[in-house]
Amino acid sequence: MSTLVRTDSGPRPRRRLLVASAVLAGAIACFLLLFVRGSFEFAVERRATMLGAMAVAAFAHGLGTVVFHTVTDNRLLTPSIVGFDSLYVLMQTVMVFVFGGSVIARTDGTPKVIAQTLTMVLFATILYRWLFSGRLGSLFTMLLVGVVLGLAFDSLSTFLQRLLSPTEYDLLSVRLFGRLSGVDPGMLPLAFTVCVTVGVVLWRRRFRLDVLLLGRDSATTIGVDHKRELTLVLVLVALLVSFSTALAGPMTFFGFIVATMAYQVTGSYKHQYVLPMAFLLGMLTLVVGQFVMQHVFYAAGFLTVVIEFAGGLLFLVVVLRKGRL
Repeated sequence: MSTLVRTDSGPRPRRRLLVASAVLAGAIACFLLLFVRGSFEFAVERRATMLGAMAVAAFAHGLGTVVFHTVTDNRLLTPSIVGFDSLYVLMQTVMVFVFGGSVIARTDGTPKVIAQTLTMVLFATILYRWLFSGRLGSLFTMLLVGVVLGLAFDSLSTFLQRLLSPTEYDLLSVRLFGRLSGVDPGMLPLAFTVCVTVGVVLWRRRFRLDVLLLGRDSATTIGVDHKRELTLVLVLVALLVSFSTALAGPMTFFGFIVATMAYQVTGSYKHQYVLPMAFLLGMLTLVVGQFVMQHVFYAAGFLTVVIEFAGGLLFLVVVLRKGRL
């Protein structure tokens, strides 16, 4: 039996989803319409593009982390633990090292995002398949191998970055942080298509995800093909997180923050409530955070840095309270 704490408080999750939706609608209206200076049309269009990038990031990291917790039966891990972010940094660094700093601007567009996404999905699929289907495969093996590969990618990236010229390094460093304000609006239709497609697949399997919370033995006894479900879900998670990272940059702890809040606010273990709540809270975090950073602290470009810092602290607090990983 899984060690996760499961409670279900009847109709309350639905009311909480409605309240979260209403609060998010108000926050979006404030974000789009308040403190507009200059051309209203230009400001709203630019903010709407940023809002689209926030929706993709919230959907990918929120839902991806929740279902990753489900299949691994551990609420402290995130998809980034297997080295997505490190692989993204390494790909960007190698590209600049080989072709020069100007290649970043020249190759921007759909083909580059798709190529990066497919590379990360292929890496994750091979890793998942190998570690979960092998004779010695286990969650802890995946964690260990993921951390080691991430460190290896980081070390190689650092070594190559030290060989770059200052100008090339400056051009590269801009792409190594989350950049919600720099997303190409032409990429959003494809991003929405990917999110909707994966979302439909996950929503149709929401009851199977509930069964997976019982653990491999119990799920198999009930009749669920645990290995097939686990592989499918992990590939979908890899697709979501990889596409979001290629589109808006790495956001290591954002999914952990959103998923942790969704469990607490929803008050239910059922994925039909937790999944939409994770998306709503993810959007609310990004919209409110961007609004405050932009209009209160006048530091709009530092939202992802603040989120990563807060997420790291929350991760340490949860680990210390649980006393285990």
